[in-house]
Amino acid sequence: MHHLKHTNSDRPARTPGCLAALGVAIVLSFTGVAQAQVIYTAAKVITMDPGQPVATAVAVNDGRIVAVGDLAQLQSTPALGDYAIDRRFDKKVLSPGFIDPHVHPTLPAVLTQLPFLAPDDWDLPTGSFPGALTPEDFESRLRALVAAHEGPLPFIVWGYHPLWHGDVYREQLSEWFPNQSVMLWHRSFHELILNDAAIAELALSEAQVRQLHESDWERGHFWENGLKALVPKLGFLFEPTRFLQGMENFLAMAHRGGVTTALDMGTGIFGNPEQELALIRKAVADTNAPIRIIMTPIITDFLARGRSPAQAEQEIDRWRDSNSERVMVDRHFKLMMDGAIYSGLAQMGPPGYLDGHKGQWMAPLEVTQAWGAHFWKAGYKIHAHTNGDASAAALIDMLRELQIEHPRADHRLTLEHFAYTTEEQVRQLKDLGAVISANPYYHYILSDLYGDAWLGPDRSAQMVRLGSAERLGVPLALHSDAPMAPMEPLTLAWTATNRITINGNATGQEQRISLDAALRGITIDAAWVMGWEDEIGSIRAGKRADFTVLEQDPYEVGIIGLRNVSIWGTVFEGRPVKIP
Repeated sequence: MHHLKHTNSDRPARTPGCLAALGVAIVLSFTGVAQAQVIYTAAKVITMDPGQPVATAVAVNDGRIVAVGDLAQLQSTPALGDYAIDRRFDKKVLSPGFIDPHVHPTLPAVLTQLPFLAPDDWDLPTGSFPGALTPEDFESRLRALVAAHEGPLPFIVWGYHPLWHGDVYREQLSEWFPNQSVMLWHRSFHELILNDAAIAELALSEAQVRQLHESDWERGHFWENGLKALVPKLGFLFEPTRFLQGMENFLAMAHRGGVTTALDMGTGIFGNPEQELALIRKAVADTNAPIRIIMTPIITDFLARGRSPAQAEQEIDRWRDSNSERVMVDRHFKLMMDGAIYSGLAQMGPPGYLDGHKGQWMAPLEVTQAWGAHFWKAGYKIHAHTNGDASAAALIDMLRELQIEHPRADHRLTLEHFAYTTEEQVRQLKDLGAVISANPYYHYILSDLYGDAWLGPDRSAQMVRLGSAERLGVPLALHSDAPMAPMEPLTLAWTATNRITINGNATGQEQRISLDAALRGITIDAAWVMGWEDEIGSIRAGKRADFTVLEQDPYEVGIIGLRNVSIWGTVFEGRPVKIP
């Protein structure tokens, strides 16, 4: 049975377990120094600029690219005569700095405080966590993790999914662990399951829980808004010292993946956006991390806090006053259409889910449309979390109405996730000027079991139909939605170009994309989807000097070898930073 290992043989193995219990401290040392004027040489420079696709030298000054070519050309240019020559990359390959255009920094900041026990394997700054693909493996590993847990905090583990691990809800969890508080955080992040001891420890009463929307007292199950209501009870995860350590874990994950720019897709996901922004800014500043993070306000935060669209816009303007060069609130806004794909809550069109269950709208469509119209008219770039084809249909209808009522050229409304659409919808998106930010990992991890349980073999094989988007010329980016997939752009490129599932099955092969499209999807096309194409995404004069430093050439290893390409580190605005 095939597993996609998120590992690197150069990294020392770490013992899995809860950070607090083990006293683990991940110390970042992003201390590279940028020379004022330098020419970096390399075995190859992949520019992602069709006018000059390959080079071997890049001149950098004050964090910007000055010239691209070969060393002889640059040295013979009088204006570059006093530039220092840095040959440290002579045997390496420079790529434009990788871009992850859909992440959630606060989620890894919380979840990396916990052990992972998911269907897939994870290698994190905090340890290596093997996956569990069967109920038996899950129970065995869960018992071992609970037995090893120490400290005053409740035991929480992330990664449970019933399609792999069976039904493990309050009764079963209490039978296994009658005297110890145990919580299972669902692989989707959108659900939490508690045993009797955990319910008692959080001081939850039946009357309280029955008043919550989207909760089940008997099963100890809380999802979506029900989970949000529990967040105040989990305040220990947001204690500043712990949270900042978790944020440093996120920054280390990004660096290990070669990511130099990340687009957050949900500022305020836990209900306190100003504190979240302050902590992210502090973590980036304290570590001098080689990354810029662009934050995106999200509709559900404002709805939960009772704000109107106009009030939300005023808040966002205030947040923007504290922007820095590294952490900023740009003119992006995120809508939430349907529920989590991992939870089976995407809105599916006919024939729906084959077992008869239904998806979920994250807010009434008329509410979502009103917020979309407000920020569209205000000139914001709209992103829409959209998983199922019924949700895609609703988004397409919304976009048509917006273009009729308030036409906008080059709006680049972005369909986020792209879990399941129809061929016709991809063509409609193209005709309406929309773009796609897709998570190709969905096909890798979900398609086999979702085919068996929920969608049938045809629709499950066509999850994340990127091949259709490439054939139709729809701009597309690849994202991790970290931690819904590893924050490893080359892993995402591998999944998009090979379409091999976690069980080793090659399905939906017509939806593979080319190697070039995949690499563009983590560089220049990701920059285009973000609206940052003038600044990042390719190596050409005038852009920021962001590079990912590779040990092998992706075009030489081909699609099979993509996930095994080693990353030396990055150059961020001219500053080389090796992975520790």
